[in-house]
Amino acid sequence: MTDALDHHARRLADARLTDLASARAGAPPLDAAGWRVDMARQRLDEPAEAALLDAARAVDLEGARDALFAGDIVNPSENRAALHWALRAQSALEGAPEAVRQSLAAADGFAQAVRSGAAAGAGGRPFRAIVHLGIGGSDLGPRLLADALHMERDRRFELRFAANLDPLDIELALDGLNPTETLVIGVSKSFGTEETLYNLTRTRAWLETSLGADWTSHVALVTANPARAETWIGGPGRIFDMPETIGGRFSVWSAGSLACTMAFGLEAIQALRAGAAEMDAHVQAAPIHTNAAMRLALLDYWNRSYLGASMRIVLAYARRLRLLPAYLQQLETESNGKSVRPDGSPAPRATAPAIWGGEGTVGQHSYHQWLHQGTDAHPTEFVLALDENAETEGQSALVAHALAQAEVLANGRSLSDVHAEEPDLDEAIARQKVHAGGRPSTFLTHTDFSPRALGALIALYEHRTYFAGRLWRVNAFDQWGVERGKTIASRLKPAVQASGGAEDPVTATLLQRLRR
Repeated sequence: MTDALDHHARRLADARLTDLASARAGAPPLDAAGWRVDMARQRLDEPAEAALLDAARAVDLEGARDALFAGDIVNPSENRAALHWALRAQSALEGAPEAVRQSLAAADGFAQAVRSGAAAGAGGRPFRAIVHLGIGGSDLGPRLLADALHMERDRRFELRFAANLDPLDIELALDGLNPTETLVIGVSKSFGTEETLYNLTRTRAWLETSLGADWTSHVALVTANPARAETWIGGPGRIFDMPETIGGRFSVWSAGSLACTMAFGLEAIQALRAGAAEMDAHVQAAPIHTNAAMRLALLDYWNRSYLGASMRIVLAYARRLRLLPAYLQQLETESNGKSVRPDGSPAPRATAPAIWGGEGTVGQHSYHQWLHQGTDAHPTEFVLALDENAETEGQSALVAHALAQAEVLANGRSLSDVHAEEPDLDEAIARQKVHAGGRPSTFLTHTDFSPRALGALIALYEHRTYFAGRLWRVNAFDQWGVERGKTIASRLKPAVQASGGAEDPVTATLLQRLRR
């Protein structure tokens, strides 16, 4: 199987992408929960795709899927199942553990009480501002929801975020707010995350200045460690559960999105969950060749491990999805950015590419120059999420630009094309207008974007990430690389605050400079 893929990679390396795309242009797209996936402009043909399907069978990708949805141990390093999918299951009949599903009930009820005014702050004043404090998966997911669903927000509430350890971040989040009308939500699975605890402590001091001992009625905490949370808040408080089987970067469905449930209403969040459940149903039922998540994972495996693409660029042609690339950076690279298998042996091939990108058409006036004429050719992913109610002219232009960008990336512009179209150009300028082409892309499209469509899209990427990890033979649900930096930072912090030194000579030199 591996030898076959190596053979196809060599065979297709110099093939004209325009020829490959022309042969695949008429193939129907993958269809999953309202999203359509078109991979016609990838460096693939039928024999190579057949070999990729064989690769999926060789690692038993369908068995990995069944293990996930059966609640089996799929996170071996922590001996845990991964039950994020259970949070969006629409009924117990879908096999979701009831305890996981019910972990949302208290948070959903509290959100509704805040919206109705039944849950209020000191003196009975209703909340008008919500400040969400978290980092990593406890921040990026809710931020994505807040930005994507902004037009559906309840305008009675102002929603703000702080994640960074930089003091300015929390100061900006609190700037201009009235403490008597502000609810602070802290999300930390371990309740030991330095950044979140710092921001919570700063916020507590801000609340205490105006509210005294009543500050606790203005704080809600989401964690898998309620004992630590109770110690911090000084009593039982408003503490909501995040099950241990929910990884941070897969936690957007959990009580960690409590602030969004308040700002957008339970109906919108339930639609989000329903869309994700619809994608789950597709992933559970579809065979490999029509399974959108598996096919996209296979594409990632092919582009990275066989064609050598060290990055994938995500181009969100939708204002609502401008934060999607940042969200995917964490989801995919923290999950699969590893080089060692769960048994401690090296991963057999190059693993997860770097993920970056941005908002179209904004990026066209920035890094698209590099995409088109830079010396590196990396796969791009266009995500078009159309809105039925959008102004027609602007949305039509947006679609035209996305289609044009992909076409030029793939087809390029030859020197003869330049001469034919601009015959009077100086030769040096003409050569600078040549586009090499041959740059692959994928299209993910939805023609009626909604909270339901957003939920389906996020779930698609989650499953894709898990399956890609299986193909690369790494555990997508742990993150040891993140932990080491935290450990070293905890050792260095006393040296930064006082006059201590550091063992590393470069670090010691930098410390001296920073003290001047």
